[in-house]
Amino acid sequence: MKQYLKDKNFRAGLLITGIMLCVILIGLLWTPYDPNAMSGSEKLLKPSAAHLFGTDNFGRDIFSRVIQGAGATFLIAAAAVAIGLVIGLIIGGLTGYYGGVLDEILMRISDTILAFPSILLALVMIAILGKGKYNIIIALGILFIPSFARIVRSEVAKQKNTDYVRNARLMGASNMRILFLHIMPNIVPVLLSSVAIGFNNAVLSEASMSYLGVGVQPPDPSLGRLLSEAQGYLFQAPWYAICTGLAIILLILGFGLLSEGMGGE
Repeated sequence: MKQYLKDKNFRAGLLITGIMLCVILIGLLWTPYDPNAMSGSEKLLKPSAAHLFGTDNFGRDIFSRVIQGAGATFLIAAAAVAIGLVIGLIIGGLTGYYGGVLDEILMRISDTILAFPSILLALVMIAILGKGKYNIIIALGILFIPSFARIVRSEVAKQKNTDYVRNARLMGASNMRILFLHIMPNIVPVLLSSVAIGFNNAVLSEASMSYLGVGVQPPDPSLGRLLSEAQGYLFQAPWYAICTGLAIILLILGFGLLSEGMGGE
């Protein structure tokens, strides 16, 4: 961590991400207004002290909805990345360490999945599973497995013939112990950068799918859903789209800078 803190991009990313996480955590416990409370007399109000981001076409407080929407988008992205990472670790670890026929089969499946646009595959999976945030998590999680698996496989293949692994074998350590207790901790720095990049992709994917109406369903907010709702009021209430878009940008920018600071491409 100390070596990362020397990098200005990492520090900037840590600051932006920390602020966004604090706002999201506060939003899970408290918001200035009920995000779904409508008011016919307060439609499309401009930003003010009473409503920091103004109100939408139903008189709902945009600030409250953006906070909760950012929380929904963050949790969906984090859950999807977690699924992809855990399963990718297992698959990539085993194929990278043992190789052979299993490696060939799983990597060819991975190549096939990666050959198609991720959003297109996600939409196909949502069409099969149905709309909703939990199905988005499952769909995106499955799509992230190949990328994490390939990264882990590559790193494990590099590490399995190093001196510390040979020494562990001579001392009688089992293959599973060597893989998960010796090799895996040494590839964490590479994985951290990949996780940050994966999170950015997950945020964009969730926002895109909710924007298209197949993600988080109304009245629950998510950043993509809010952006879709704001589209019809770009001239009447431009603050609606601007504030929502800014939240998406800050989430992506924070993790993007973290990834760059950790050496991600």
